[in-house]
Amino acid sequence: MNKAFYLETFGCQMNVVDSEQIMALLQGIGYSQVDSAEQADLVLLNTCSVRDKAERKVYGHLGRFKPIKDQRPGLIIGVGGCVAQQEGEKMLEKVPYLDLVFGTHNIHRLPQLVQQVEQNRQRASITNFQDRETRLNLFPERTFQETVTRFVTVMQGCDNFCSYCIVPHVRGREISRSSHEIITEVRGLVAQGVREVTLLGQNVNSYNLKDDKDISFAQLLQQVNAIDGLQRLRFATSHPKDLTEELIDCFGPLEKLCKHIHLPIQSGSDRILKLMNRGYTVNDYLKKVADLKKVCPEIRLTTDIIVGFPGETEEDFQATLDLVEQVGYVDAFTFLYSPRVETAAAKMLDDQSSVQKQQRFDRLLKLQQETSAAIWQTDAGQELSVLVEGESRQGDGQLFGRSTWNRIVNFRGSADLVGHTVTVKIAKVLRNSHIGELVEPR
Repeated sequence: MNKAFYLETFGCQMNVVDSEQIMALLQGIGYSQVDSAEQADLVLLNTCSVRDKAERKVYGHLGRFKPIKDQRPGLIIGVGGCVAQQEGEKMLEKVPYLDLVFGTHNIHRLPQLVQQVEQNRQRASITNFQDRETRLNLFPERTFQETVTRFVTVMQGCDNFCSYCIVPHVRGREISRSSHEIITEVRGLVAQGVREVTLLGQNVNSYNLKDDKDISFAQLLQQVNAIDGLQRLRFATSHPKDLTEELIDCFGPLEKLCKHIHLPIQSGSDRILKLMNRGYTVNDYLKKVADLKKVCPEIRLTTDIIVGFPGETEEDFQATLDLVEQVGYVDAFTFLYSPRVETAAAKMLDDQSSVQKQQRFDRLLKLQQETSAAIWQTDAGQELSVLVEGESRQGDGQLFGRSTWNRIVNFRGSADLVGHTVTVKIAKVLRNSHIGELVEPR
């Protein structure tokens, strides 16, 4: 009898990779994927706990599936990812119709858990952390999807313990995969038609910093860059304190490395950065930005910024606005601070009103939107190199791809261009994308 699963994924690219592993594991025990919970025998949520009220949103989302289970009691419902790791067995207590909970270190146990529920309807929860060696052996094969771009995990976990961040508590300590294993995976993806890879880690540029038995992250980039058939290379997400000179220098000679880096600043105030336990000063950060622009004048930066961190004053916030103007980010992911359980910042006095935080957030957003618009407008009339990824959501025979700066470009072209790098002249700049005309068919 054919069985079907429905999977929803929330959060970062790391969760996307985890979901690909989940798909492969479920297919290994006879499940096929469907597009709706109503069609499924198994419903899974792969969750993220970084954002505000994440746990509440997951519980609310689970409520959508209760009517389906009321009609079909045999439906299995499970939750994985960071909220599952954080909440554990409490989820089973709070949601009587939930069958299984699996943490971030226990994806490999999912087939066993599903079969356990299938056979005896026994509810299950596994959220224990695995030791280093076990984790390094838990990179199962992922499902292959015919895509031009793919994510490749190079390290997991984080040792930084930024005072606001829950990641070390739900993802565990840092581990780095062997460079041989990573190179083998990328070569395999390229052989299957992948043309761009993004190397992933919670703190990707800390790869092997604590282990001199393998190569550095910069050397890993050099080896991936040398793989025949690969057209583009990206990485995310970087921590400023681990952005070494060797890594900065890669943006010069590595022709496949895209001219874009996501480099979270979080605040423009040294006082707040210290409270955040970020490990660098504003001057440290600005020097690295200057070095990046010296090595690669065309590079464009994106960042993360938290507004309303406990104790933030108007002076601290103004320092953030000043830094945003000075750096000239092409985009910024801005967040209102929200306390996360188990973090040091959750114990700090937060004396700012929600109105004050929102007003600051709106001021920052307005500045960043103006900055972004001005930068993207400089692309108008330019001929850009675009890696074609597929049919555009705009329809009407259009394709889409991305520039080296990770900007979506829509243009008319034939489907056989997918997977190829073409030249597109930018005719119109929209808020979230470009519209262009094909200049150079292959």
